[in-house]
Amino acid sequence: MMFNPPAPGETIKQICLDPLGITITAAAKGLGVSRKTLSALIHGRTRITPEMAYRLSRAFNTTQESWILQQAQYDEWVHKEEWEQLHVEPLHAVG
Repeated sequence: MMFNPPAPGETIKQICLDPLGITITAAAKGLGVSRKTLSALIHGRTRITPEMAYRLSRAFNTTQESWILQQAQYDEWVHKEEWEQLHVEPLHAVG
């Protein structure tokens, strides 16, 4: 796993929008979402959903899986310590 991965919203802004000179407002319109929705994602207040991953993949000619994986890697990094404290017992087949 990557150490300190960038938040997915940072990637969208730095790799997709900024180089193309696209504003959040214009990108939101192109993605078919509200400016508020895209802004929340860019600023780390929300996550990439499967639907948003589909929209991003269509808009930027990428794969849906790449966006979902990036979100999962970020979530794992952010919550790793918290998850390690969870009490989980192995489950076994009965019989």
